[in-house]
Amino acid sequence: MGKIVRYITKDGSAFIIAADSTDAVYKMERIHKPSAAVTAGMGRLMTAASLMGVMLKDKDDSVTLRFNGNGPAGCVIAVSDWQGNCRISVENPIVELPLNSKGKLDVSGALGNSGYLYVVKDIGLKEPFIGTTQIVSGEVAEDITNYFAVSEQTPSVCSLGVLINPDLTVNCAGGFLIQLLPGCPENIIDVLEKNISVLPPVTQMLSSKMTVDEMAVKAMGGLDLDKLDETEFTYKCNCSRQKAQAAMLAAGKKELEDMLKDGKPAVVECHFCDKRYEFDLEDIKSLIKKLA
Repeated sequence: MGKIVRYITKDGSAFIIAADSTDAVYKMERIHKPSAAVTAGMGRLMTAASLMGVMLKDKDDSVTLRFNGNGPAGCVIAVSDWQGNCRISVENPIVELPLNSKGKLDVSGALGNSGYLYVVKDIGLKEPFIGTTQIVSGEVAEDITNYFAVSEQTPSVCSLGVLINPDLTVNCAGGFLIQLLPGCPENIIDVLEKNISVLPPVTQMLSSKMTVDEMAVKAMGGLDLDKLDETEFTYKCNCSRQKAQAAMLAAGKKELEDMLKDGKPAVVECHFCDKRYEFDLEDIKSLIKKLA
């Protein structure tokens, strides 16, 4: 299981949410089997979704991040519930690219940097909240920071990282999100700005066996903190045969009748976990009767 922790400064002027998402990203890689740069990009976006997910209040709330950067990987969609449990899908999981100019995986090249980030929060209202911002780098963390600044007018710093082993499995993954609350004093801002400028990358901290609590405290630059809570989370898909059946019914009576004429079972495949739900000819007949 992964772990998310939340801390707030004792004066209530700033807080941090930090996550070790190694377990969730490892499971994601095993399911989708993406190339290295796409694994890194998907892991970053999924971690961001989990960080934002634990900011929700109700057990039925969810947040969806749709990253459409017009890159070769296509659209990437990450979803988290209120406990940070997450899932993700990608259009094209295999994108082979050389290392970027810094000698690192070219996440921006895979995901693209010329589109939009869409954030959809379903918090039980009549209509979900939808925020849209332009992608500024394609590296994900900067795009999350920009989203909060532009769409929610909240000064934030986001850092995300995924370290890939030579065999393409996940070594470690995680990230943090720092936000300033209204009235945050200048001295707190100065401490955070100076600290962030010299902070090691997330993957360097996690691969050195630093705990997620230690990473959170280090990221906050020695400020006096109170721990709010901690949550365990993992890669978790909420698909079911019932939802697959609903998708079949949504196709309409004519489409179902065409499936029946083909004389072959129909298969609904979940894009988040690759689970397959098969409907034989008798199942299809039953669905047609429901639409009669």
